[in-house]
Amino acid sequence: MSKYLKPEHAAFYRLQVLSAERISPGFVRITLGGESLSSFRYMGYDHWFRLFLPQPGQSEPRVPTATSMLWYAQYLTFSKDTKPVVRNYTVRDFRPAGSGLHGEGTEMDVDFVVHGAEHGGHAGPASSWAVRAAPGDHVAIFDEGRIYNPNTEASWQLLVGDESAAPAVLGILRSAPEDSRVRAFIEVPTEADIQKQDVPPGVELTWIVRPNLQAKPGDAALAAVQKAELPEGEPFVYVAGEQGLATGLRRYLVNERSVPKSQICFTGYWKFGKAAP
Repeated sequence: MSKYLKPEHAAFYRLQVLSAERISPGFVRITLGGESLSSFRYMGYDHWFRLFLPQPGQSEPRVPTATSMLWYAQYLTFSKDTKPVVRNYTVRDFRPAGSGLHGEGTEMDVDFVVHGAEHGGHAGPASSWAVRAAPGDHVAIFDEGRIYNPNTEASWQLLVGDESAAPAVLGILRSAPEDSRVRAFIEVPTEADIQKQDVPPGVELTWIVRPNLQAKPGDAALAAVQKAELPEGEPFVYVAGEQGLATGLRRYLVNERSVPKSQICFTGYWKFGKAAP
């Protein structure tokens, strides 16, 4: 697996909600901004961060003072009443100062999947927060950089994800060079959750609509890849989403398609049957 690309300067950013919009049945888009965001160095592709949400009764989340790996050790010392909810999210879009939709400041869009009983569990704290979020609400983020870091010798790329990984896959496609050769598969709960995305000419993006809301997320995407006629040559593979999709596709590609394990970057964001992010 390729090594992650970390930010040059790890930092916390205290931000505010600028807008919250239910863009489809399965997604809420939150736009974040704040003075500190002007120093955020957006890396494109699947740039991700840790989101810190306040506890009930707090106006803003408490965050560690350390910005090295020691931040987590410090976080664990917080009392239950002051310990913020922490979840991982991907930058869906980033607009530098002067190009925003909500003023002159820097803006960041984050898409939250609205999880619920249809995923075999219940909505997690981040999904629940996103549904209730309103302009002026305070959050914090910790920059983590990129997971996507392909082998430049690969002849083509395979990108696969469920709805929780849609921002990452779409971000990679948005940043992809014009000469990229990519097969991408994104599974979503409903047809209304399909998002418009311009892609380079060598990219084939396939949206897969889950057969029903009770079906296990990721199964349809896995089946689609198994049935697909994929390009010749050794690929670089990026798969993320429900744990079964990530591990199942890796196993299939290694055993049935003879893809070297070193060429597969896989991340299980969540597990079906448990609380969503």
